[in-house]
Amino acid sequence: MTSADTATLDQEARISEILQGAVDPHVHSGPSIAPRAVDHLELARELSGAGFSAVVTKDHDYSGVMCAALIRAHHPELSTQVFSGIVLNNVVGGLNPYAVEHSAAMGGKVVWLPTLAAENHLAWEASSDWSHPASTQKIRPASAVPLFDADGAMLPELLDILDVCAATGLALASGHIHVSETKKVFAEAKKRGVERLIFTHPEDIVGASMEDTLEIADMGAQVEHSLAFFVEGSKFRNRSNEELKAFIDLVGPERTILCSDLGQVGTLTPLQGFRKAVETCLDLGYTEAQIKPMVSANAAQVIGLGG
Repeated sequence: MTSADTATLDQEARISEILQGAVDPHVHSGPSIAPRAVDHLELARELSGAGFSAVVTKDHDYSGVMCAALIRAHHPELSTQVFSGIVLNNVVGGLNPYAVEHSAAMGGKVVWLPTLAAENHLAWEASSDWSHPASTQKIRPASAVPLFDADGAMLPELLDILDVCAATGLALASGHIHVSETKKVFAEAKKRGVERLIFTHPEDIVGASMEDTLEIADMGAQVEHSLAFFVEGSKFRNRSNEELKAFIDLVGPERTILCSDLGQVGTLTPLQGFRKAVETCLDLGYTEAQIKPMVSANAAQVIGLGG
């Protein structure tokens, strides 16, 4: 074995060690109406083998809390706890406080504001040169789920949902709404006692600048970056390693979450995405002590597993 081979093995072992206890709080496993390369159970098996402590599955069209509960109940051999949440798109009724309350009661961890049905997402998709991978011809096209009335006031259903998050401890994630809307909703959420806030991929769709990202982090939100947009080998990659470093340095590793946002067909698996991300962070000069919170503790805390 050459010294280069030994160095590679040492690096792989180091990556594996850093990922012990990791949490992926945003992953697109199936079943889904959109094509997926891995289902929830297969994902849990793969991540258990890698030592992950938890995963939160996300589907744009249904709450996965029942699937997660079944896996937790019938597969005690899996060391990775499987959780889910709800995305407030058309299929669940948009801004539906009943559905959010139900998701929380069944062990859900995150409520995402509209994604494919966000007014901002629909405007972005109309002007974009590519179609979102979860878009499908199997059901009617998404219709907008607004958050504000004609006078700019938050809709009563949204305020109800914020109160449910405050009462149940659900994390509130911004989804694909515009960054300007995120600022308003998060400010109101904090006033109403919501303690766990996630700013979803500022690097894509939501129109956020670096200044916006820092402002939202300063509101108490964790900034969640989708590895699908950053790591080499991902078919969705549209950002560089240097841009990832700029985002991390902007708010610090203590306010940064790295999620895979993977699970789609024809690209890296979620685990491959995490392994590549850790390798990239090491190459960028981050220490193990800086990387660990970004792949484990920060996400664990924001979904209520870290105290």
